[in-house]
Amino acid sequence: MNSNSAPPLPDELAKICTRMRLPYLRKAAPDVLATARAQRWDPAEVVRVLLQEEVVGRDAATRRMRRKNAKFPTGKTFSSCRPEESSIPEATQNALTTLEWVHRRENLAVSGASVINGSSSTLINVFDDVC
Repeated sequence: MNSNSAPPLPDELAKICTRMRLPYLRKAAPDVLATARAQRWDPAEVVRVLLQEEVVGRDAATRRMRRKNAKFPTGKTFSSCRPEESSIPEATQNALTTLEWVHRRENLAVSGASVINGSSSTLINVFDDVC
């Protein structure tokens, strides 16, 4: 779906979406409606797709807000980690990055000094890749 080719949302519908606080639905609606028109979707399918867009957008916004409120440094991932700067043995870091312990519902406890600004923090990396 390409927003450049889709006609804009009618003003009345855009106002309703704004009033009901449905920003993600409003953003996706022009593309979804154009696709639905071209492919002759059932009206229920159009509503389902638009509501799904709103749910996905709200979930992503909630995750961003919770990370910000928790004051986790964002943007760090395992790929940006510098294992040579960590006091954690590289084998242990590799085991943590597989995230197998998350799926087994095992706990992770890390103690000791953590450098937030400067070198990578393994615990923060784990949260960014899992959450």
